[in-house]
Amino acid sequence: MPKVSVIIPVYNAMTYLPETLKSVLRQTFTDFEVLIIDDGSTDNIGQWANDLVDSRVKLIVQKNQGASVARNTGIAQAKSEYIAFLDADDLWEPTKLEKQVRCLEDNPAVGLVHTNMLLIDWQGQSSGRVMKSNAEGDALKQLLRQNTIVTSSVILRNNCLTTVGEFDRNLRYSQDWDMWVRIAARYPLAVIKEPLVYYRQHPNNATKNWQMLEQNLGMIEKLFQSVSQELLYLKNRSYGYASIYLAWKALQNGDRQQARYFRNQAIAHYPQLRYSSGCIRLSVAIAIMQCLGADGFNRVLALIYALRRRFVSIIAQ
Repeated sequence: MPKVSVIIPVYNAMTYLPETLKSVLRQTFTDFEVLIIDDGSTDNIGQWANDLVDSRVKLIVQKNQGASVARNTGIAQAKSEYIAFLDADDLWEPTKLEKQVRCLEDNPAVGLVHTNMLLIDWQGQSSGRVMKSNAEGDALKQLLRQNTIVTSSVILRNNCLTTVGEFDRNLRYSQDWDMWVRIAARYPLAVIKEPLVYYRQHPNNATKNWQMLEQNLGMIEKLFQSVSQELLYLKNRSYGYASIYLAWKALQNGDRQQARYFRNQAIAHYPQLRYSSGCIRLSVAIAIMQCLGADGFNRVLALIYALRRRFVSIIAQ
């Protein structure tokens, strides 16, 4: 059996899936299988899969049941020692699996390894913005406050899932957060502080729909149902950080009023956030949208990203 099973849940993702798969097949670590779980797609994924020549890639078809069930289907089929998750629109750096497998081999107590990520647009152009995570070691408190782990960056031991169970199929969103918390409650985590994942932002991102994400705020209650009493003080902080996240998503959708509402909710839940750099940046962004409108805000954002990309390219030279 291969050392690693790479699980890619797919639903009508042929726009990006071929490039995503190429980023896996270019890995310097090659002892893996790729399980593509077709979650009831209506595009031409079957025809495309028939033309694949790499025997490590398998297509598994199921009726549409959502990403949680698709990942669980992949887990049930995977017999490898390690399992890596990848969304159908994200990309990996060639050394990602090699570095993560080495980390797991060198640290037998660690249950999960993740990485930093670089934001890219729908065309694959870098924004120059790297999202970092410090969730490592005993990371339960960090993850109860805020989920900083991106699913496409995760590799974990298969036996961890035997211990904590599969993804919660009743959660439409944030099922990954729920999983990471359950793992962190039992195992140390590790993070490779390099952007080994490219996270693609595009109009169809599920995480851009703040209305749907808001419905899942109740998931925070689920997270705290099984923790000890001494950790309940983190619940308001969790609601605060989640509200900041929703405010940014509302801004991305051009809804300044809703962004202001979520910002105020964040401060109400956790007043210390008012003076955090994230909240200050959010307030500035809301003010810019108020002055320039949604179109003007997007132009300013595009200019900032362009300048950031230019700065990164100059540094690289």
